[in-house]
Amino acid sequence: MTSSPRPASTQEAAREGRGRGNAMALFVIASCQLMVVLDITIVNIALPHIQRSLDFSTASLSWVVNAYTLTFGGLLLLGGRAGDILGRRRVFIFGVLLFVLASLLGGLAQNAGQLLAARALQGVGGAIASPTSLALISTTFREGPERNRAFGVFAAVSAGGGAIGLLAGGILVEWLNWRWVLFVNVPIGLLIALATPRYIKESERHPGRFDVVGALTSTAGMVLLVYGFIRAAQDGWRDPLTLASFAAAVVVLVAFVLLERRSPQPITPLHMFADRNRAGTYGIMLCLAAAMFGMFFFLTLFVQNVLGFSPLRAGLAFLPVSAVIAISAGLASRFLPVYGPKPFMVAGGLFAAAGLAWLTLTDVHSTYAGSVLGPMLVFSFGMGMEFVSLTLMALSNVPVQETGAASGLLNATQQVGGSLGLSILVTMYGTASRNEAEDLVPRFLQQATPAERMEFQRTGELPGLWGAQVLTSGVSAAFVTAAVFAGLAALVAMVAIQVRPSDLERLQGGGPGVPPG
Repeated sequence: MTSSPRPASTQEAAREGRGRGNAMALFVIASCQLMVVLDITIVNIALPHIQRSLDFSTASLSWVVNAYTLTFGGLLLLGGRAGDILGRRRVFIFGVLLFVLASLLGGLAQNAGQLLAARALQGVGGAIASPTSLALISTTFREGPERNRAFGVFAAVSAGGGAIGLLAGGILVEWLNWRWVLFVNVPIGLLIALATPRYIKESERHPGRFDVVGALTSTAGMVLLVYGFIRAAQDGWRDPLTLASFAAAVVVLVAFVLLERRSPQPITPLHMFADRNRAGTYGIMLCLAAAMFGMFFFLTLFVQNVLGFSPLRAGLAFLPVSAVIAISAGLASRFLPVYGPKPFMVAGGLFAAAGLAWLTLTDVHSTYAGSVLGPMLVFSFGMGMEFVSLTLMALSNVPVQETGAASGLLNATQQVGGSLGLSILVTMYGTASRNEAEDLVPRFLQQATPAERMEFQRTGELPGLWGAQVLTSGVSAAFVTAAVFAGLAALVAMVAIQVRPSDLERLQGGGPGVPPG
């Protein structure tokens, strides 16, 4: 007499199949986020080569980065809401394909105007794909350990993608040419677009009136705000156009808030800010993004201009950042159900602040192993803790139909925080370096040879160790301010975040959560 198959075996096989499918879905989502995030930094290494190839002026070269930042930061809220209304998988694929097309056009650009237009279009694609990819995690993975692990991977990619971009940019520029920092997105994006229908289910659509006025005012306000930060970093906070941009941004964003309060189906549900934990999460992300953008920007300057690293070696120098962030995010996602997110938010901010404070001790005689690697690893460990906790908290207990909007808000906060922080840090850098130069120039002129004096009069720049000392003084001042931002993030976490027993139940998968759609 043969025994019938045990139901447990069938259930186990079903679980294994679902596990493999979810693993591939997470791989697709994380690959898209990596492609979008690393594109912010991968171009930085290639800027000198782009300048020579397409005859950019030094003043206009920064717009290779800024064109992407403006459209990406300005359209994040619109991209997140579009996924809620039109279907997240459909919008996700569209964003990825638009990003691929823009990357191809950028790689083929023959002049500065064509490249800047392509970079702006890349930002549009990224703004559509990035918040939608985060929302897909909430609707694909069940609340509890499964979703915690997925958020851990997503957070590691989001925080570590910048370091990977520096490495990838160095490799592509040294082994091929600058165009490949854009071409590399084409095969990756196409594979993501082809794999998405197979491994990711379409989310439930939530049709309704699309808030066109809200979309236009939020986009215009975000673009004006981000442009104001960019302009402040370039031309100072007293520049008339800087002040006009900020004033216009305030007017437009106030109008946006008033319109959203009256809209029956707003693009950004303002009631999400009524949740104390979520509002605190956005504040923490604002501070941490300011610190993180500054760390990458100024450490890249330091290792290339003071330590003399090549682009490839500079990229390799940042590789430990990604590894430590991945380890830290994995540990945090594992223990979040036990302790809740608050301890990791507080500790992560303190670790990040300690690492940045340590970096303020660098000088012209510093070495990578002795003065840069240690603080960079401490900073990275804290950021891994922070990003997984913030990502989870921002989307915790959010209705399915609003996960896209919540994701867009978190991404927008990160982008605005990074732009604001970098402009403040650049101002601190400029003030400190000018003061140091004023002290050093008389001493240099006393010791310089006639040839060195003539070269200084021609360029206005101090040579060799003199110039390195000016740069290092400015970088140290910037790291002081970045450490303050990270410390402020820890303080906000300590005061604002409150973890309730029901929150721990949801993290453990046993509480009443929002099911995946």
